[in-house]
Amino acid sequence: MIFDRLTPWAPHMLSVLRIMSALLFLEHGTQKLLDFPPHANPPALMSLSGIQGLIELIGGALLAIGLFTRPVAFILSGDMAVAYFMAHAPESFFPVLNGGDAAILYCFVFLHFVFAGGGAWSVDAMRRGTDFATP
Repeated sequence: MIFDRLTPWAPHMLSVLRIMSALLFLEHGTQKLLDFPPHANPPALMSLSGIQGLIELIGGALLAIGLFTRPVAFILSGDMAVAYFMAHAPESFFPVLNGGDAAILYCFVFLHFVFAGGGAWSVDAMRRGTDFATP
């Protein structure tokens, strides 16, 4: 069956999901802290938004390379849950109306990494000596 031939690729595709979601998340931090891409009102570093930018920048970078994937993903998942309930949920019950879809999606993707790890293409896998090659 065709799907049986895809199974060996699962750890590598997990890495692709980790890398892409981390890079998209990282972009929020670079926008807040480095003004890239340019942002209308960059926050003060020690404001709630500035601290969120630090979490996004550092957590996104660590997750992108797959270093300390599980603890970082745990922190980021909780961070996104808090962000949703603090910033989005008060606006409306429905995520499509309150703009919180991305926060919910990040929360659950990061939660998945807590349980699944970073995949084959990660610094964590290299540190464990796990096979880094493609099937």
